[in-house]
Amino acid sequence: MAFRVLIDKKDLQIGETMVFDYTEVGIPRQGFLARLEDGWVAYENRCRHLPISLDMDDNQFFTRDKAYFFCQSHGALYEPQTGKCVQGPCAGAALKPIALIIQEHQIGLETED
Repeated sequence: MAFRVLIDKKDLQIGETMVFDYTEVGIPRQGFLARLEDGWVAYENRCRHLPISLDMDDNQFFTRDKAYFFCQSHGALYEPQTGKCVQGPCAGAALKPIALIIQEHQIGLETED
């Protein structure tokens, strides 16, 4: 396993997100990183209702008030801290979390490389 830097902490403000690609068990996947008021979270960019990206490729994951992540396809709402769907056709399901490595100045993850 190797450490892969995703971003310097200073480059993502509270309420902002970024999309990144990663590999899991040899399968290419897409994830997203979000900076919250109380920390950082990352999830697979895949709706729990249908196997499509939440953001429809425009890096817009938060609702306007930044209270939830939402699926642009059908409006499901997810709690940012837990990934749990609280409204929509996938209510009760949760986004798949991605383990982050948080260093002094950088956010990253372990890679299979």
